[in-house]
Amino acid sequence: MARLVFLGTPRAAAVSLQAVVAAGHDVALVVSRPDTRRGRGSTRTPSPTKRAALDLGLDVTDRLDDVSGIEAELGIVVAYGRLVPSSLLTALAMVNVHFSLLPRWRGAAPVERAVLAGDTETGVCLMRLEETLDTGPVLASRRVAIGEREHVSALTDRLAVIGAELLVDSLAGGVDALRAGSPQRGEPTYAPKVLPDELRLDWALPASHLERVVRLDRAWTTFRGERLLVLDAVARPALLPSHGDEGAPGPPGTLTGTSVATGDGVLELLEVQAAGKRPVPASAWWRGVRTQPGETLGNGEQRR
Repeated sequence: MARLVFLGTPRAAAVSLQAVVAAGHDVALVVSRPDTRRGRGSTRTPSPTKRAALDLGLDVTDRLDDVSGIEAELGIVVAYGRLVPSSLLTALAMVNVHFSLLPRWRGAAPVERAVLAGDTETGVCLMRLEETLDTGPVLASRRVAIGEREHVSALTDRLAVIGAELLVDSLAGGVDALRAGSPQRGEPTYAPKVLPDELRLDWALPASHLERVVRLDRAWTTFRGERLLVLDAVARPALLPSHGDEGAPGPPGTLTGTSVATGDGVLELLEVQAAGKRPVPASAWWRGVRTQPGETLGNGEQRR
C-alpha cells in the first residue's frame, strides 16, 4: 500500500479520498481549501473533503506548503481548485483525477462545460500532474455517456464514483507500478468557471440551449422583479396548451401556463424556487402567482 498526500475540496473529491483509505492506503495529509463563511453570520463551514478527512481521523490543512514537510510516495489531486507549483511537483510526483476526456475540457468546470456544449459523452482521466493546466500524460481513462436530460449534479456524482474506482485500480500495484502515461491527443478545449451571467436565462436564445443551462442546476430568471430559480425544465419544439391556456407564444419570455416562449421553441418549466421559498412543481407556482395574459419572465431588473 502507498503513503499518500491528498489534495481536494468538493464532495466529488471526498469520494476518492474515502476510496483510497478504504483500499488500505496511508493518507499522511489532506490539503483542502480554507473553510468558507456561510450566510451573514461568522460561522465557517469546512469543505466536503475536509469534513470527510476529519471523519476518517486524518490530518488536514489548508496550507499547500505543509506538503513539503511530509514524507510520501505520491500526491493525489481531485478538484482541489488551485494550481500546484512546480517546486512542489519536483519534490513529490502527483496524479490528478480529472472529470473529462482530455484534452477536451481542461480547466475548472469540465462537467458544466460538457453539459452546456451539448456533449453526449464525457469521462474520467487519471493523469500525471504538470505545472501547466491539465496537460499531463494520461495513465488511464473511462468513457461515460451523458444522459439526454442529465443534470450536472447527477453526472458529477457518477463521475466521482468512476474516478475513485479508476484511482484505486491504478494504485493496486503500488506507486512504482504506475505507468508513465500517454500524451494527450486531439484539439484542446478549455472549461473556465461558469459565470453568474451565464446562468441567467436569456429567453431570446433557443429552448434547447436554455434546457442545458437549467441542467447546470443554478439557472435563474426574474419574475415581477424577484429572482426565480429554474431547477428543472424541458425544451419543446412548439407551444403546447398548458393548464387550459391557449394562444400564440408571444415574445421571448412570455408565460403561457408553465411554458415560456424562447427564441426558438418553448421551455416547459417543471420545478422552480421563488426567492425565500422552497422548491415546488412549476404548476403549483403558476397557480399561486396567478399570471396575467402576456406576463413575462426576465423583464426588468432584479430587486435588491
